[in-house]
Amino acid sequence: MSGRGSDAVTREARLMRLALGLARRARGRTSPNPLVGALVVVGDQVVGRGYHRRLGSAHAEVEALRQAGPRARGAELFVNLEPCCHHGRTPPCVDAIVAAGVRRVVVGMVDPHPLVHGRGLRALRRAGVEVHCGTLGPECRVLNRAFVSCVTRGRPLVTLKAAITLDGRVAARGGDARWITGAPARAEAHRLRNTHDAVLVGLGTVQTDDPRLDCRGVRGGRDPLRVVVDSRLRTPPTAQVVQLARRSAAATWIVTTRRGAADAGRVQALERAGATIIAVASQRGRVKLPALLALLAERGVGSLLVEGGPTLAGALWRERLVDELVCFIAPKLLGDAAALPLLQGVGAVARVAQAVALEAVRVRRLGRDVEISGTVAWPGAWPDRAG
Repeated sequence: MSGRGSDAVTREARLMRLALGLARRARGRTSPNPLVGALVVVGDQVVGRGYHRRLGSAHAEVEALRQAGPRARGAELFVNLEPCCHHGRTPPCVDAIVAAGVRRVVVGMVDPHPLVHGRGLRALRRAGVEVHCGTLGPECRVLNRAFVSCVTRGRPLVTLKAAITLDGRVAARGGDARWITGAPARAEAHRLRNTHDAVLVGLGTVQTDDPRLDCRGVRGGRDPLRVVVDSRLRTPPTAQVVQLARRSAAATWIVTTRRGAADAGRVQALERAGATIIAVASQRGRVKLPALLALLAERGVGSLLVEGGPTLAGALWRERLVDELVCFIAPKLLGDAAALPLLQGVGAVARVAQAVALEAVRVRRLGRDVEISGTVAWPGAWPDRAG
């Protein structure tokens, strides 16, 4: 590649990273829409910036074009996702781009949604706009893995979060887990809630820990939807996760089986306390987890943070429904074989070679604790798992 060609690639990558940075600002705010950032560029000068801030707000391209004004004519537009070409909550971005007189559009990835999927790019080319697609494609796909998951698999991207000891335990044998990790790790857990659409726990966690599942201490944060898996509807109406629904902008859903929802007295008590009761299909008397995930996707949940105990975590793991893992590891050992493990009921693994690995692993210190996170590399799994 010539020096000039290499410079052009470097320039386009730099500008696309700026667009990705804008898109990230709206994490946890746009579902079921994707995260999108856009730049209008004249030469090397950015004359317009925009990002999709929340569901129903202007799309990134429209924001950037408005800021650029007449300077958009003959300019380039950088955007991490293919511009839409259909009427939804807002008009097509392709029409706005063509009307503004943009000369060239650089796109990170094709939109997997069947209403778009290449049609936006073709519409731009038919209108005489030069189009280049694929700049920082892997990074763009990683950013919107939740959106891609909902569109292509019909379920949210699932992240399992856990605090564990050095010997791999999430709680003492009686269930006590306060506190395995220190304040910095717990603060990071609240930041994770802020960037996810919903947080999921099981009845056992509600009974043992009585969590609020809110987003305390995060500047500009907002509470995620709180979801409790409770097959027999035994959640007490006095639980903090239920009571918080009256004070929080986010709802609390108790997801149960049809049999559980048949107990009218319990349903009424929980609803009076502020919860929403939802019945889904069951499997061997328990909430069918794939059915739950499909329901969440249908209702606009793209990213799901699982904070449940070893039973729920193990059930999701057993069905290969965990996509990302975030573990906060404390420099402590319980030294008790009866203490609770990270995953329960997943079956025996005879050889280390059968272990499930993580990809794109990230490691960092949080006070005295260590955070290890990455993408779960299920054999033969979803092809876009690594972006």
